[in-house]
Amino acid sequence: MTASEHLMFCNQCEQTAGCTGCMGRIGVCGKSADVARVQDELTGALIELACVADEDALPESTWQLAIECLFATMTNVNFDADSLYDLLDRVRAEQGRAVFTHHPGSEVPIIADYDMNRIWDADEDVRSLKSLILFGIRGMAAYAYHALVLGLAKDEVNRFFIRALRALAVDDLDAGELLALALEVGEKNLAVMEMLDRANTETYGVPEPTEVSLTVERGPFIVVSGHDLYDLQQLLEQTRGLGINVYTHGEMLPAHGYPRLKAYPHLKGNFGTAWQNQQKEFAGIPAPVLFTTNCLMPPRPSYVDRVYTTEVVSYPGLTHIDEERDFSPIIEQALELGGYPQDMPFAGINGGTTVTTGFGHDAALAQADRIVEAVKTGAISRFFLVGGCDGARPGRNYYTEFVRQTPQDSIVLTLACGKYRFNDLDLGTVAGLPRLMDMGQCNDAFGAVQVALALAQAFACDVNELPLSFVLSWYEQKAVCILLTLLHLGVRGIRLGPTLPAFLSPNFLSYLVEHYGIAPITTPEEDLQTILGGQR
Repeated sequence: MTASEHLMFCNQCEQTAGCTGCMGRIGVCGKSADVARVQDELTGALIELACVADEDALPESTWQLAIECLFATMTNVNFDADSLYDLLDRVRAEQGRAVFTHHPGSEVPIIADYDMNRIWDADEDVRSLKSLILFGIRGMAAYAYHALVLGLAKDEVNRFFIRALRALAVDDLDAGELLALALEVGEKNLAVMEMLDRANTETYGVPEPTEVSLTVERGPFIVVSGHDLYDLQQLLEQTRGLGINVYTHGEMLPAHGYPRLKAYPHLKGNFGTAWQNQQKEFAGIPAPVLFTTNCLMPPRPSYVDRVYTTEVVSYPGLTHIDEERDFSPIIEQALELGGYPQDMPFAGINGGTTVTTGFGHDAALAQADRIVEAVKTGAISRFFLVGGCDGARPGRNYYTEFVRQTPQDSIVLTLACGKYRFNDLDLGTVAGLPRLMDMGQCNDAFGAVQVALALAQAFACDVNELPLSFVLSWYEQKAVCILLTLLHLGVRGIRLGPTLPAFLSPNFLSYLVEHYGIAPITTPEEDLQTILGGQR
């Protein structure tokens, strides 16, 4: 049975049904078949727009719309068919403008949008590689969107979005050409992450190590989830002096490390853990919640009246804060609900009452001399980058146990929401440094790359020769583009879990194993045994 014969077909995230694809009325993420269908229509229209656009004279409206639409089709971003149809109308209007720009005075063209079933029903290796490219640029678009909010864009990146979309429509590209394009997604994503890192640090300061409380203080409060620091900063401005405290959630936790954000005294701490626990953690809280990016799950009746969205996030029936960012409805509800009557202590997954963040690449590299000396003397034996997305699939406690069992003379670097599996553990110190360093959001993988490259330079070796191991968890499309960035950099020996992507064909998986040494996670004990060469 082909993809076109199902009610829907979606296999872009880690939780996809049966590790094959969601094909019924509702996907595992909660989106309906109608939403999945319009997301495919939107993507097909976007591919056709790329085919008629002039790459040599790309107007701002074209690449900005492409970035917004790619972001909107990521997992857990937009569940609202009406808002997706609005984007579809904008893409089709942009198609017409692009054609008239090329052929002034021509009649109104009839443009047939690209049929996405040509990808979903293609030869499995072509489908695999084109899916990798599409899902990679969707993740990359999220980072480009956040940078754009802060005023930064790169022409080479904007052109690449159009070129990659156009390539998806070409039927006769061979596996080698598609693979080269997939690795170029990784290359361009590195440029986007560097751009976003610069935008964040120039706007909010260089992150610094910061301990964050998990206690919610008495009185009115608002919880902010997602990745967009600008939304958080605007909310902090609008709540200044009103007696409302603000708490981060999920991927917003690293905001506490930025000096210009932590300077707001009412940015108090972090509420809850990773995104997949929100339906339990938000039940009955006496406060509103703002979702700024991908992390939204279908809200339950116990708190649906207190959920707001902004940016490209949308869900039917929820109040959406538009681009003017007037947060008055959220502020009024926070004051009305009043918060908790007394301080409420909460804990992380492992019982910890505080977490620490802010170990960006600047903070880590400030200790470079100490780190290099500690490695040379044997005080530090190995670095583990244990990071990526969290999720609901059983088996993710692997990452908790892996970190718990790492040697006492090793350092664990982490980033993204997967860290909630272990970021409240007290791992102690080694060589005067914390054994656990939270480097930030998923986009801060750029920082981890910078640290790895700096260490390789210090030791005059290749990154793969460092005592550094990558143990990654994935869930959605930002993890896909980060993986492609690591492959572009030639990183080998990555361990990936909790399952391998369903959209990768057996032939392409074999290629990744042969050329990059990618391996699925097994057990913490077995993987540590392999990494440490039998010396535990």
